[in-house]
Amino acid sequence: MLAPQRLALSGPTLVRLLARFGDAEVPESRQSISDHLSQWLGWTDAIALSTALSVQAPGGEPATRVGASAEQSQSERVRAALRKAIAGEGAPARRDGRRTQAASQPADVEPDFADFRQRYLALQQAMETDIAALRARLRAALAARAPALARLATVDTVMEQALGARERSLLAGVPALLGAHFERQRAAAATESSGGSAAEGAARNAWLAGFRKDMQSVLLAELEIRFQPVEGLLAALRTS
Repeated sequence: MLAPQRLALSGPTLVRLLARFGDAEVPESRQSISDHLSQWLGWTDAIALSTALSVQAPGGEPATRVGASAEQSQSERVRAALRKAIAGEGAPARRDGRRTQAASQPADVEPDFADFRQRYLALQQAMETDIAALRARLRAALAARAPALARLATVDTVMEQALGARERSLLAGVPALLGAHFERQRAAAATESSGGSAAEGAARNAWLAGFRKDMQSVLLAELEIRFQPVEGLLAALRTS
């Protein structure tokens, strides 16, 4: 009897990866983006957003228009540095996301997800800090480009403040989902390995390598989600 085919889940790569790793059926949301935002934004956020949208751009001549190449290059550097930190292997990450010098784990030591969790949290903190600074720089560039774009910069500030707590709350749950995936992979490897020490070592190395790759994929997918506001600000700079 053929197993029922699961429906392909659309949406962000991060959601699809976590659903696949958890072998979970995730129903498609029937709510629109505006409906979601209405639930996430409080009345004080709505007032701040309404105020930002209603502010009239000052008149006069627009500021001198310069290319967005400097901001684009800086954004690419930040993204590349974060991707490099995510790809780092062989040492746990500090809280700023950088690698530390640590002795390699002995082959006979049982792997512990706590080390992976610490690294994931450190890289999340690095992404949040670096991207927040980058958004601030891009907003300043928008405000200096033309008076009308100052409104967009203000709206982005309001949205970052309003949705930041919600974003942190949702993304804070990712390490726990990865932890469950870690335990399932370890249990499966223990079941498949036979008594021989060589076979056990090979099975251990195989599933750990696979888990590291999975965690790296999740981190890269999270980075892309976090970078979406940056891409929007860059698009505004390029077309202004």
